[in-house]
Amino acid sequence: MRLASVIFIIGLAVFFDYTNGFHDAANSIATIVSTRVLKPRVAVVWAAFFNFVAFLIFKTHVANTVGKTVDPAVVSEAVVFAGLIGAIAWNLMTWWLGLPTSSSHALIGGFAGAGLAKAGSHVINADSIKKVAVFIVVSPLFGLLLGFMFMLILLWAFRRASPGRVDGWFRKLQLLSAAAFSLGHGGNDAQKTMGIISALLVGAGYLHVKPSGDLPIPLWIVLTAQAAIAAGTLSGGWRIVKTLGQRITKLKPPGGFSAETAAAGSLFFATHFGIPVSTTHTITGAIVGVGSTGRLSAVRWGVAGRIVWAWIITIPAAALIAAISYKVTVLFT
Repeated sequence: MRLASVIFIIGLAVFFDYTNGFHDAANSIATIVSTRVLKPRVAVVWAAFFNFVAFLIFKTHVANTVGKTVDPAVVSEAVVFAGLIGAIAWNLMTWWLGLPTSSSHALIGGFAGAGLAKAGSHVINADSIKKVAVFIVVSPLFGLLLGFMFMLILLWAFRRASPGRVDGWFRKLQLLSAAAFSLGHGGNDAQKTMGIISALLVGAGYLHVKPSGDLPIPLWIVLTAQAAIAAGTLSGGWRIVKTLGQRITKLKPPGGFSAETAAAGSLFFATHFGIPVSTTHTITGAIVGVGSTGRLSAVRWGVAGRIVWAWIITIPAAALIAAISYKVTVLFT
């Protein structure tokens, strides 16, 4: 029975990773679709490929940060199950509403909420939560500043070139910037599911923590998580594509290139240092930064404000759903 429950929860974690892919597909392809460089169906194939191959480039530092959010000694099947329910429920609600919230923060909030419900605040890893909390603010601001600077540099460098020629050049360059961003998305986001699966297997006694204190991340977990997020990206996420690509600000190819490059740089930095950041926050900040180089009124601040409120409540909302799910799970099992 225990083995069956572990297999079922691994399947649920893979499903979460899939929802992460289709929820966050917009992050990878919103700019390249809105600038009409690629058609939507071609764009998702492009993004999904680079989502999958990200494991060849990045180490699993992020997986360890997420997997150790709750003390491995108290992690059980019920804790992981409830955490995933909290994250999936919040993902689906915000997807339906067209809000580009963070699947990463939903997962971390859900995992922490279930751990709190089981054993109290002392089992929560303060360092993991601190990293996440700080970068809720830092990642969109960093993306915004990089996007703003890249766009200013391009505006100055190509100030004498004809707009038609510049658009033509950057339509091709956007293929590279979208690929880089998809690599960063696959590298950072898929690792969060890897960490949850490893924490589950350690808690169930099928894996053991390394002498260094790190969680073991077998290759089969890595490949499963990367494949799931790539499959989710192939499924699309058109509601959120519309919000990111059209409603915040209008983008042209140079702007799309600047936003994607800024966000990719932010994700590469965070993944290298094992920081689980939100690809949604990063690309949204970069898009706002690019839009602000024209005039502040070019950014629809009402839409941006609605997105920020959704960011703020993601962790507590997912944690609350997960805590309730844990109590109900324990009650019936």
